[in-house]
Amino acid sequence: MRHGLLAIILLALGVITQAEQWPQFRGLGSTGVVADSPSLPDSWSTTKNVRWKTTIPGNGWSSPVVWGERIFLTSVIPAGEVEKPVKGLYFGGERDAPKVEHRWMVYAVDRATGKIVWEREARRGLPLSRHLKNTYASETPVTDGQRVYVSFGNVGIFAYDFAGALAWSVPFEPQPMRNGWGTAASPVLHNGRLYVVNDNDRQSYLTALDARTGKTVWRVDRKEGSNWATPYVWEHAGRTELVTAATGGIRSYDLEGKLLWQLGPMSSIAIPTPFSKFGLLYVASGYVGDQTRPVYAIKPGASGDISLPKGETSNASIAWSLPQGGPYNPSPIVYGNYYYTLYDRGFVTCHDAKTGKEIYTKVRLDPTTSGFTASPWAYNGKLFALSEDGTTYVIQAGPEYKVIGQNLLDEFTMASPAIDRDSLFIRTAGALYRIANP
Repeated sequence: MRHGLLAIILLALGVITQAEQWPQFRGLGSTGVVADSPSLPDSWSTTKNVRWKTTIPGNGWSSPVVWGERIFLTSVIPAGEVEKPVKGLYFGGERDAPKVEHRWMVYAVDRATGKIVWEREARRGLPLSRHLKNTYASETPVTDGQRVYVSFGNVGIFAYDFAGALAWSVPFEPQPMRNGWGTAASPVLHNGRLYVVNDNDRQSYLTALDARTGKTVWRVDRKEGSNWATPYVWEHAGRTELVTAATGGIRSYDLEGKLLWQLGPMSSIAIPTPFSKFGLLYVASGYVGDQTRPVYAIKPGASGDISLPKGETSNASIAWSLPQGGPYNPSPIVYGNYYYTLYDRGFVTCHDAKTGKEIYTKVRLDPTTSGFTASPWAYNGKLFALSEDGTTYVIQAGPEYKVIGQNLLDEFTMASPAIDRDSLFIRTAGALYRIANP
């Protein structure tokens, strides 16, 4: 009764609770799921249910984050012409470093109007090489409601207050990434510490920074190569863990950097973000060129090496696993009792989230699409899958596969959207949309 009364009072006063924010990649808990609400939109186009559309200069695949009346996102602006990204799943995207100056930018956007409230230049200079589909602003910021923390993988981390004042910055020594593909792993925030994983081809490491000052609390080196997966803070009854997904395996650390357990094998490229539900930790990787594309559902309390013997799919620490069920770019999602996987080529599968039992096998959304990179999201009994063409497929949640809608923006996009109260925020190659019912 007290909680219900408090909710009514907060609603009447217009107070926004922390649970309503979208402070990091995939939102609170990294799940991509928000509470059902009849005010959330399920249909839109370039004109329908568009509250506003704001042009964002430069290039960036970082997701927007939202807190209160501010939306934050990043971009990098070249001083001259550079090769534009190409949609689709393909090989050979390696590119040499551009010879023109770039500006690493942070933007604060007003939620109500879409106007850019302030912009800050974090760095100016020449970039390193990257994959054609990647950008120099692919890491999603994170915020605690007081500051926004922005990571540019081979440049550094920058902390700004909500008025745009720089609180601190920590430079990163540039590190070589596999084939010069660039970086993408986003920082995470927990209890006043910022956690950053930097897996590269020289010396990988995991570090904790004091969010107030930017000073290093601890750093541990990792025997690892290049990866692009955002770490996950797993809070459960037994303890709080910092989970990393990587080519060499899944590793969990305590909050002081001590290794708790590890698990392999993984795909040769790790991108999807771990998350938890039903007391289980879900971790997946699925590079399309590999035979090993695993999904693991891991129980709390593990220690040491919990890898499965060949041919086994579960043990004392692993509730269930799939040897070839992991996606390449999009992170999986659990909604209701089901674990859904969206694959880059546009296939969808569904499994029981608690047991791993297959509910329906691979079905294809649309063979004409160029591919899927953004992670799916869910609310109101629906799953949403955004293609690189800018088309969002609306899928009926539950044991029966059914596409019940398509929403077209007709703009290249790879960024995962943000959800905040009654609105959906979608970043395309050139703009930020606020989608909301009238």
